[in-house]
Amino acid sequence: MENSGESKWTKSDASSEPFPYCCSACDSSEEHFRGKVFRNRTKARSMSTPSAPCSAKFRRTQSLHGPSPVTTFGPKASMLKNPKAVMHIQDPASQRLTWNKPPKSVLIIKKIRDASLLQPFKELCVFLTQQKNMIVYVERKVIEDPAIANEGFVSVKKNFCTFREDYDDISNCVDFIICLGGDGTLLYASSLFQQSVPPVMAFHLGSLGFLTPFNFDTYQSQVNQVIEGNAAIILRSRLEVKVVKECREKEPVEETSLIITNGDSEPKHKTMQYQVLNEVVVDRGPSSYLSNLDLFLDGHLITTVQGDGVIVSTPTGSTAYAVAAGASMIHPNVPAIMITPICPHSLSFRPIVVPAGVELKIMLTRDARNTAWVSLDGRKRQEIAYGDSITITSSCFPVPSICFRDPVNDWFESLAQCLHWNVRKRQSHLSSEEEEF
Repeated sequence: MENSGESKWTKSDASSEPFPYCCSACDSSEEHFRGKVFRNRTKARSMSTPSAPCSAKFRRTQSLHGPSPVTTFGPKASMLKNPKAVMHIQDPASQRLTWNKPPKSVLIIKKIRDASLLQPFKELCVFLTQQKNMIVYVERKVIEDPAIANEGFVSVKKNFCTFREDYDDISNCVDFIICLGGDGTLLYASSLFQQSVPPVMAFHLGSLGFLTPFNFDTYQSQVNQVIEGNAAIILRSRLEVKVVKECREKEPVEETSLIITNGDSEPKHKTMQYQVLNEVVVDRGPSSYLSNLDLFLDGHLITTVQGDGVIVSTPTGSTAYAVAAGASMIHPNVPAIMITPICPHSLSFRPIVVPAGVELKIMLTRDARNTAWVSLDGRKRQEIAYGDSITITSSCFPVPSICFRDPVNDWFESLAQCLHWNVRKRQSHLSSEEEEF
């Protein structure tokens, strides 16, 4: 190779140089040379790459990077592009919200049966409907909550548009989302949108606040900034989960399932697909026996999990069930998937972090003594029998969470707040014990 950086290929060089790697993300600007594909641009061989020809069977067919996330959220919101960005994936620190058109509708998700949220909920609805002239969407069970079925909400309820979960599709009706409560409200918002998710603004009005950075004291100025497009966002990656079950006798098939018939008249398998923000938990359920699960990574068996189960979580979910099971906390901007065993029988199986681009598959082992149970963000719990499988990959539909300051400061402040909350909880518990004593 000359100093100019140009590679001169000859007949002998082509046979001695290693075959260049081409991932699935390569563009069409390639040329064929002696039956092999080379890119037009010059690519120098790494000093650590051996000079011996590499076999085709050891080459990967996909990139280790996760899928490029979509940058449009709902019908009107998108991420403001940075013209100075050099990388194809934009620097997370420069991700800011922008609107293609002014937002006109908002979905408000409120914690059900919480009397302390009635006044903030009413103030927010009045502000959005009367001062901002926005269309407010709420779930029907929020309106049917006995706590707000009083005459103080009659004038406010007239301006609501209601919907029912699993029945009404509001994916193209909502411009952005406001959550009032704890982290569970953001998880619920994620479950309502199985593809593109509108921007989410979460107010901390619950017990824990890893995902809710805003305080309600100054909600008007904060909501105004979001409507004006003056806000930073963090893209919280989700998992795309496919649960494939064999169709057995006397087993009902859900209407929302994708039926795969394999060319036969009767369905052989049913596939259910979900978007998961926190984690996928596979456990032993009510059985007293240990779970025996085969864990595959890109089609290769890497280990057999013998224990109470396994947790597959996103970086966002690493601060939930996974950290309680001994895993590390991962910042949401890190493209990764966390695999954490639950009380493993083998002490050598520790939590591991794999690249976001891999495909995980979980199945019962052949000699498993019982079935397993899977839950997705604590919902959709269902039984997994031998022959069923759970396939997990990174989704290209993240949850755009609006930041109070920026992704780094918000995350570390949430850790500090939760630590202080645990300390106060422990102190109050000790005080109550002393009073009883």
